[in-house]
Amino acid sequence: MTNLEDADRIHEPLAELERHLISAYVAGTGHDLHSLLTRTDEDARRLLAEASRYASAKLCEIEARSQYVHHLHGEP
Repeated sequence: MTNLEDADRIHEPLAELERHLISAYVAGTGHDLHSLLTRTDEDARRLLAEASRYASAKLCEIEARSQYVHHLHGEP
């Protein structure tokens, strides 16, 4: 692993989870993420946008649950 990869993990702690969520969404539609990323047609862009919105919603849900748990434990 390079220093750049280490820095990315520090600055974007949920980036890997986001990539997995997007990949899982795309796989659930019967497509491959890598092949969609190489395509330029409207269907591929639409599906990638949907996957991105899905991942964003899931990450918001995870963050909200995390904040709730911290609140339950009396943490600021």
